[in-house]
Amino acid sequence: MRHTSFGRVTGLRVSEYALGTGNFGTAWGGGAEQPEARVIFDRFAEAGGTFIDTADVYSNGDSERMLGDFLATDRDHFVVATKYGLGAGAPGVSTTGTSRRNMIRSVEASLRRLRTDRVDLLWAHWPDPTTPTDEILAGFDHLVREGKVLHAGLSNFPAWQASHAAAVATLRGWTPLAAVQFEYSLAERTADRELLPMARAHGLGVNLWSPLGGGLLTGKYRTSSSGRLTDWNGGVVKLEDTGQRTAVLDAVLDIARELALIPAQVAMAWLLNVARADVTPVVPVIGPRNLAQLDDYLAALDVTLPDEHLSRLNKVSAPSLGVPHEGIARISKTVLGGDRADVTVPPLPLV
Repeated sequence: MRHTSFGRVTGLRVSEYALGTGNFGTAWGGGAEQPEARVIFDRFAEAGGTFIDTADVYSNGDSERMLGDFLATDRDHFVVATKYGLGAGAPGVSTTGTSRRNMIRSVEASLRRLRTDRVDLLWAHWPDPTTPTDEILAGFDHLVREGKVLHAGLSNFPAWQASHAAAVATLRGWTPLAAVQFEYSLAERTADRELLPMARAHGLGVNLWSPLGGGLLTGKYRTSSSGRLTDWNGGVVKLEDTGQRTAVLDAVLDIARELALIPAQVAMAWLLNVARADVTPVVPVIGPRNLAQLDDYLAALDVTLPDEHLSRLNKVSAPSLGVPHEGIARISKTVLGGDRADVTVPPLPLV
């Protein structure tokens, strides 16, 4: 497995897959018991994986507790990222949200469950409309100065808020925002509008979660409802509820048949092509529930899709960029004399 520096504002080195551990534990239904989770973890490590992604809320804290056991003998080999904000166990007004108070409380609890003295990357899990962004940044800076957190990022925040946070942290001399995390796959490419360009402009590392659309891109939901669709009551699963998603899945299945691959490998090979070609480090978060699924993810690392298949997948999955992006493309083509798709725009300099 290849490795990369995670963004231009840190020297943090991570594997090109992050192992998402939302399926470690069975409190949510359908996850892996500790023995199977251990096999998945060990296989990921044997393949060269070093980037581990968890959260306090995953299986009500069981994911972090399992990882604490798995990491105990070789903690320094791994980059451990966790999230705060949604709480472990029963949610409550005092144990959720992104306030500085809850951040510090949550990190202390995560450190105990993970059996470690620091978190390599702390994510604010989701925006909290009652907490100012500056308070989140000040909390990050406090924990970094204490040595309990090394780097910090924002998960599932809109582009304007992440961009504001990156600029404010830099201008105030606080711990820089290191990375952003959001959903992205052939079934969900709306991050092309603002989030990916913003990350490139600020030099942020990028984690992409749900790279198979919660299982949609495997094609399994055309013949069965088993998996996250039922275990998590839908949850993060993308449904085949638009003409475009049907066309995307048709293309994935057709290409899989043509190349003698499974659909998941086609979808991941496309995403890895995006990640490896991007100007900012992009790392998919994979979330296998068993060893067979992990092996399918790992097999995709060696798949190179022909250009005609990449082009077909790019075209069928392309999102509508909307205002102002479509207007910019028209002006570029008709007034400036170029086709925006053929122009390479360099990343903006850091503030």
